Amino acid sequence: QVQLLESGGGLVQAGGSLRLSCRATGTDTRINVMGWYRQALGKKREMVAVISSGGTTTYAASVKGRFIITKDNAKNTVDLQMNSAKPEDTAVYYCTMNYVHWGQGIQVTVYS
Repeated sequence: QVQLLESGGGLVQAGGSLRLSCRATGTDTRINVMGWYRQALGKKREMVAVISSGGTTTYAASVKGRFIITKDNAKNTVDLQMNSAKPEDTAVYYCTMNYVHWGQGIQVTVYS
């Protein structure tokens, strides 16, 4: 059974940095893509950043240049380095594997 274990969320001051990590366990399925989505209160879930097995990255326009997504294929992990955080980055962040499996979500709160 696939599980996505997220860690690293919490509080960060505006302008600061935070690193989210996600590890996929219990899977023999080929991982084609891993990434992060987020959902702010009262809003729809949106893509933040995804990375393919080949290393191709895609970022939302709102985070491009501030966030960096990386992966470790051997460990089945994907990290999201959040820099220059803004209050509008406040949301529950979800890790995804192949857009099929999802983590439980982790809260990130950016305060000014």
